[in-house]
Amino acid sequence: MQLERIPLDVPTRAPGGQTAAYLLGTDECLLVDPAAADERIETRIDRVTHIAVTHHHPDHVGHVAEYAAKADATVWCRHGREAAFIRATGIEPDRTFREGTAISVDNDSVLVRETPGHAPEHVAFGFDAGMLIGDLAVSEGSVTVNAPEGDMRAYLTSLRRIRTMAPDRLFPAHGPVIEDPKATCERLIRHRLDRERRVFAAVNAGNRTVSDILDSAYDKDLEGVRDLAGMTVRAHLEKLHHEGRIRWDGSRATLAD
Repeated sequence: MQLERIPLDVPTRAPGGQTAAYLLGTDECLLVDPAAADERIETRIDRVTHIAVTHHHPDHVGHVAEYAAKADATVWCRHGREAAFIRATGIEPDRTFREGTAISVDNDSVLVRETPGHAPEHVAFGFDAGMLIGDLAVSEGSVTVNAPEGDMRAYLTSLRRIRTMAPDRLFPAHGPVIEDPKATCERLIRHRLDRERRVFAAVNAGNRTVSDILDSAYDKDLEGVRDLAGMTVRAHLEKLHHEGRIRWDGSRATLAD
């Protein structure tokens, strides 16, 4: 299946300041994550029959409504998340998908894989050459999982799930194509579990607030990203709370009895 990766300049805090849209197919195309207008999409808009997004964050959905109107395409969203999709894009979806839904592209199928965590509605799209994964993984660095929307337990489960599926390559929204999916998923799992250990150790040492835990659990300069790191720490605290290892009331963390 033909794939075209189209990096788009958008307002995003992801490194590089771009979100990659993808065109899958030749004559009947699926357009994924059209975050902004681009002439490379415009030249093939008459062949776009389906539009979908990996999730609803602003740096992924910015041009969904415009391209849906131009292409008269079928617009898809995650089942049960229709209201959130409308708020994010300004239009109603034509159809919904869930795990295993097949979207027909050039007499072939693109399969929806549910990958929540970074966002509750996050999905990936599997095809013959690999998987479009949105913000599930990056080739370098890490992915933010920002509470209250982000769910660290779900995120780790999604990474493990994709690792088990063993696609040939991963095509992320930010950064280069991932040529070794298994190693990348394992690296990100290790990173998150290591951060969890640091967060737990910070609570164990008597730190109670997110700000204090940040100062204890991070050994790097957080200038410009401290708010994102704080929301990720909250996601770690929520996971530890649900597992019964700490108590977290949304403002203070203590060790569980």
